[in-house]
Amino acid sequence: MSLQRNLNKFPAILAFVLLAILSVSAYAAETYKLDPEHTSVVYRVKYSGVTFVYGRFNGPTGTFLFDEALPSKSSIDMQVDANNIDTAVAKRDNHLKSPDFFNAGEHPLVTFKSTSVKKLNSGTYQVTGNLTLLGKSHKLTVNAKHTGSGKDPWGNFRRGFETSFTIKRSDFGMDFMLGGVSDEVGITVSVSGIRQ
Repeated sequence: MSLQRNLNKFPAILAFVLLAILSVSAYAAETYKLDPEHTSVVYRVKYSGVTFVYGRFNGPTGTFLFDEALPSKSSIDMQVDANNIDTAVAKRDNHLKSPDFFNAGEHPLVTFKSTSVKKLNSGTYQVTGNLTLLGKSHKLTVNAKHTGSGKDPWGNFRRGFETSFTIKRSDFGMDFMLGGVSDEVGITVSVSGIRQ
């Protein structure tokens, strides 16, 4: 009789277990691949203490994990190629790729790899990680704002984030023309990821 009662309970137990699994899956970390055509890495420096000059890195690559329920499980790993720097002036671009600045021949990749993510408030996350430039890594903490999510016209599910921060290029050994070109570099990163 006891066995029969247990067997009668089995479908309910199974349904509960399946529901629990589905609930966890619904909030599991999602993997996104950066779309280089809709991801921007833009910077600005002050020239001669007078005006800001802007540039960008074309074709950023990388991935990020996003877990809305457990933000601490989120992460990002992205790269830009210093050879893809673009200031709309070819002569200046070539100089920036030289050993005076990015030394793209020896150190082509500028990378950021997160070590922790913490939710600050609705839609804003504190991301800490290591920024590597010219072969030197420094800890960097930024606040990233969730800019939206949804399907694009081709059915891909996308998610976006944006952050702005400032670094000192001299911290990475890039000290050519300090004074003429500001040490502080303002950077804005806007990422668009396609869910995999």
